[in-house]
Amino acid sequence: MIGGGHHGLVAAAVLADAGWDVCLLEATDVLGGAVRSAELHPGFTADLFSAFYPLSAASPVLRALDLPGHGLGWAHAPAVLAHPVRPDGAPAAVLHRDRERTAADLGPRDGEAWLRLCAQWDAVGDAVIRSIFTTFPPVRGPVQLLRRIGTADALRLARFLALPVRRMGEELFAGERARMLLAGNAGHADIPPDAPGSGVFGWMLAMLGQQHGFPVPVGGAGELAAALARRAARRVPSCARGSASSGSTCAAAAPWPCTPPPAAPSAPAVR
Repeated sequence: MIGGGHHGLVAAAVLADAGWDVCLLEATDVLGGAVRSAELHPGFTADLFSAFYPLSAASPVLRALDLPGHGLGWAHAPAVLAHPVRPDGAPAAVLHRDRERTAADLGPRDGEAWLRLCAQWDAVGDAVIRSIFTTFPPVRGPVQLLRRIGTADALRLARFLALPVRRMGEELFAGERARMLLAGNAGHADIPPDAPGSGVFGWMLAMLGQQHGFPVPVGGAGELAAALARRAARRVPSCARGSASSGSTCAAAAPWPCTPPPAAPSAPAVR
């Protein structure tokens, strides 16, 4: 496995659990990739890249790894998130774990529209998540969805999922705050708000925020990477870290016994 970021660590653990012989290669001295933290000021740990992980709570892959059993703790803020609407002191859009409380903050009209959006997630959200977290091509989730809601509703849902988040917000809501809950969440996907498909990310993250919160690792993002490393170490017997050109550089602080990769590893049989 080339790269000891979070994807590499998860893949190493999953492949090893399936019976593959895995060697993890990482060029830097720190595992985790963009899931890292550091003490930038004495007594204060800061996340260097990513910081909160709603999809981790929804992922069947990560749940199966039982990271809390390997020392990972999750923390939650009193509210999931907030998006200031304007810099003039106007009330911010706040997402709560309680959908009724979120809706109440949005006013009668937009509050009812928000609850309809939540009901839509209740009907199809598990199929959407299944489509994201299953192997490509993602067939089972859409097939499950089609059987559940029928062709006509599936076509309407397909249009909804393709909407840019700006258009989605304008069609659903009259006020700025509800629109901001969608647009602000969509921004995490790095898709422009006028681009097709940006709306589905805003909708999905907002709904996951209500369902699971936006958990952060206790001790910083690096603790998530450390738990993944400890989990992978259960079945991955070796890793190599340092210069890829040397082929034999191993750091003394490796999270598990670290040995040079074999010169010509044989590919395991596909199972």
